[in-house]
Amino acid sequence: MAAASISATGCNQTLLRTSFYGGWGSSISGEDYQTMLSKTVAPPQQARVSRKAIRAVPMMKNVNEGKGLFAPLVVVTRNIVGKKRFNQLRGKAIALHSQVITEFCKSIGADAKQRQGLIRLAKKNGERLGFLA
Repeated sequence: MAAASISATGCNQTLLRTSFYGGWGSSISGEDYQTMLSKTVAPPQQARVSRKAIRAVPMMKNVNEGKGLFAPLVVVTRNIVGKKRFNQLRGKAIALHSQVITEFCKSIGADAKQRQGLIRLAKKNGERLGFLA
């Protein structure tokens, strides 16, 4: 606790002087205020940080990589055939499957929005089954 002293010089002058800064009801005379200011420590300077957020380069990566029924088969095939050739074959297979979906949509009279929804569904199912591992 802070020590407090009561001044007997009158009610209008300092009634309560505390030894801590910012006490309730404390009154500071001019000299005491200058002394107190000289003893206060300036807040530490903070390093400037750029406001631009550092963005990581997004990677197209399957969240289910290595999971799914066909994932082991896909990984073994990729290792045997080679990554470049495997991605070419995968691209052709995906394109053919998209064509089949498009032809199906034409035959049943589905619009482009429904066709796109079916293609997205096929991609999600492929991820779950491990075809995109």
